[in-house]
Formats: sequence, C-alpha cells, structure tokens
Amino acid sequence: MINNKKVLAFIPARAGSKGIKNKNIIDLAGKPLISYTINAAKKSKYIDKVIVSTDGEKIADVAKKYGADVPFFRPKELAEDTSNVITAIIYTIKELKKMSEEYDILVLLQPTSPFRSEQHIDEALEMLINNNLPSLLSVCETDKNPTLIRTLDKDKMIKPIIESDISLRQQMDKYYILNGAIYINYVKDIKENRYLKDNEYGYIMDKYHSLDIDEPIDLEIANLYINKLFK
Repeated sequence: MINNKKVLAFIPARAGSKGIKNKNIIDLAGKPLISYTINAAKKSKYIDKVIVSTDGEKIADVAKKYGADVPFFRPKELAEDTSNVITAIIYTIKELKKMSEEYDILVLLQPTSPFRSEQHIDEALEMLINNNLPSLLSVCETDKNPTLIRTLDKDKMIKPIIESDISLRQQMDKYYILNGAIYINYVKDIKENRYLKDNEYGYIMDKYHSLDIDEPIDLEIANLYINKLFK
C-alpha cells in the first residue's frame, strides 16, 4: 500500500510464445525467467498482491512455487497472439471484485524484463504518488537517434525519417524508448479502449536493467548480464 492506496502487481504470462518456446518459464541462470519478476514484485514495499495471469498450467505451477497468486486461469480467447493485455487486466479486475478484492493502483510487470528490481518498482510508484501523476511507464535512453535513421524507397534511395541540420552527436537531443518493464495505472482509469503504451509520464531506467527478452539473442545477452547484476 502507498498513500493509503492498495496496489496490485499484474504479471501477464501467456503459454504461447513464438520467438522463444516456453519463454516465460525458460531457464535463466538456473531459475525460470518469470521468477525474477515475481521476486521483485514480492520485495516491493508497496505492492499488496502479486498475480500472474496465465492460460498455462506449467506457468501457473512455477508462479505459485515462487510465491505469486494464480487465483484463476485466463480464458483462451484472452490469450491469443492478437489479444490486447488490457482485456486480460479488465478480466482480472472483475474476477477479483467478485472475490471481494479491490485495488486502487495496478502495476503491470512483464516477465520478459528480469532485471527490473523492487527498487525500480518502488521508485516508479513514489514518482506517481509524490507528483500526483495520472499514469506512467518505464523508459530508457536509446542510442538509435531518429535523426540518424533512414528509409529506402523502391529505387534504394536513402531518405531520412526526420529532417535535421544537426551533425554532431553532442548536439543531439536525448531520445527515450519504452522498455516494457513497468506500467502503472489507477484501476479506475483502465478501460478497454486504453493502451498502456500511451501512459503519460516516463520513469527512466538504465540500459542494463531495461533488457527485454523477446528473441534467443536477448536470452544470450541476459545470461552475460546476470553475473554483473546479481552476483
């Protein structure tokens, strides 16, 4: 709880994954990937309950082993490749309400961000509350400056996506990219037509802790990072 507001951690973990088979529970340095996110959420000073939303029994078993709640399974129609996570969130909120459980703030924590820590979660919640913000999400600085990105037309002619006269890197503005680690919203504001990527304010994380595991190469990088961040 923070500022007398109950906080729910929502960890989405579909059974189906294309880039990496069984991605959410794949081994990372001897532990299932999802366990890092569960542990961070459980260590948070402010989170009152940690729920894993899944349609897979194996994922549910792993989640429970590491201390998360899986009070019900996500319906298959809300666990397709094309399913928007907001529908699973709304379903979970409604089901919890039937169980007489209601929360004020929802923190979405994707299991593919294993290096996001309880400190990041708590700092993000404090940023939301202390500044009276409507919502936020985590970002990290990107070195992929859009002024340097080009497209190619059908004749392979190079065209910039953003016109800029700046040629020196030191003169360029800083740009940030969504890292997918933390999304925080007030439960009352969560609607079906809302996209969490549109949350209004950004909590800045460093690149190391922002690693998002989506493809096999990301898992290789994570195994290299693990000694630096957790040893």
